[in-house]
Amino acid sequence: MATIDASSIIYAWDNYPIEQFPKVWEWLCEEIGNQILTISKVAFDEVKTKVPECATWMNDCKIEKIDITSDILKFALDIHELLGIEGDDYHPKGVGENDIIIIATAKVMETILISNEKQLGLPDIKKKYKIPNVCRLSEVDIECIDFLEYLKRSKRVF
Repeated sequence: MATIDASSIIYAWDNYPIEQFPKVWEWLCEEIGNQILTISKVAFDEVKTKVPECATWMNDCKIEKIDITSDILKFALDIHELLGIEGDDYHPKGVGENDIIIIATAKVMETILISNEKQLGLPDIKKKYKIPNVCRLSEVDIECIDFLEYLKRSKRVF
């Protein structure tokens, strides 16, 4: 099972146009229908704001949108503290509140996280960590891959 971040589904939408890669999108819809691929409610809302057509497509495929639970919220607060974020003082180069909830959702649901956020190197302070580096922290320990890796791991031929 996998949880997809807004960055990855938008990356796929932009780089694998449905008109040119219909089989990829049929496969993704199957993954969604079989509940292999889910999305956190906050990530879905980001997609809906940025690329409404993609959100409509996900709804048509009946994607499971994971709501924030008390367990997700608790783990999100743990990540917040781990990164040294005080209140709403997020670093502009690091994760934001939604990112932390998306990471916590993947952890609580025990899924891999698909995110196309990139970050070269490890920043000097944890507040600057992007999703992949937060996932690598031993206290978080979530496998984080990008969309292309998810596609490759499927071993599907389109």
